Amino acid sequence: MMEILNLKGTDDTPAVLLDKQNGIFEISGRSLPENAAEFYKPVIEWINAYASDSNSSTELAIKLEYFNTASSKLILDVLSALEEVKGIKVLWYFHDDDEDMEEAGQEFSELVRIPFELKVY
Repeated sequence: MMEILNLKGTDDTPAVLLDKQNGIFEISGRSLPENAAEFYKPVIEWINAYASDSNSSTELAIKLEYFNTASSKLILDVLSALEEVKGIKVLWYFHDDDEDMEEAGQEFSELVRIPFELKVY
């Protein structure tokens, strides 16, 4: 049984909840950690472990208000790791008036081979 990865969000780091048992996969908030690679390492490791024994379908909700350049590379690494997960779908949420986040979702969707759904909230 996989452990739940539950990272509480701060002003600089997003909240991350990866819960295989309950089928909840969400990254939300702001992402500008001092060391993005260090912050995202357990997330990527969890996804890599999950890929070898994933649920039949998985939806990852990404609800970021803001992320910095360092984070964008790591978010791409997270999405790339998801390519190994069968039945994966990414739900990329953005606010109606946030063109930057909408464009970011569009760009990420073109960089990885996984289904993306852009959603306004």
